[in-house]
Amino acid sequence: FAAIRGRVDMWWGRPIQGAPQRLFFEHFLPMSRAAEADGEVVGFIVGFHSQTHPEVAYAHFIGVAPESRKRGLARTLYELFFEAARARGCRTVESITGPVNVASIAFHRRLGFELLPSETLVEGVPVSVDHDGPGQHRVRFRRSL
Repeated sequence: FAAIRGRVDMWWGRPIQGAPQRLFFEHFLPMSRAAEADGEVVGFIVGFHSQTHPEVAYAHFIGVAPESRKRGLARTLYELFFEAARARGCRTVESITGPVNVASIAFHRRLGFELLPSETLVEGVPVSVDHDGPGQHRVRFRRSL
């Protein structure tokens, strides 16, 4: 937790340090995991099996250190997450990102995620307005397993 929290703002290029909370790293294992290289955390995925919708797994955060990108690490972390979701009987994985995060939107689409519809389109992308509160707009994704 500490290794990720101390680096995540730099990895994502904007302040979100308070977003990944300790509870995700303590109470959502084994679906969540980190990747290391030379003793340093270089990537992570945090998610869980929905208690409300047993057929759904939710990927809440994924991050890869800039120097470790373009090597397939994020894809590998997601594939491990998909595997864990299937093992729990999940049929779909859902996730979100901010509409400004065009790299994340493109990455999720390459992984086979579909954009969930919304009444609002921003540059052709459906955006769920105020999804996480006033001004907290999100792009919502779903991928079949």
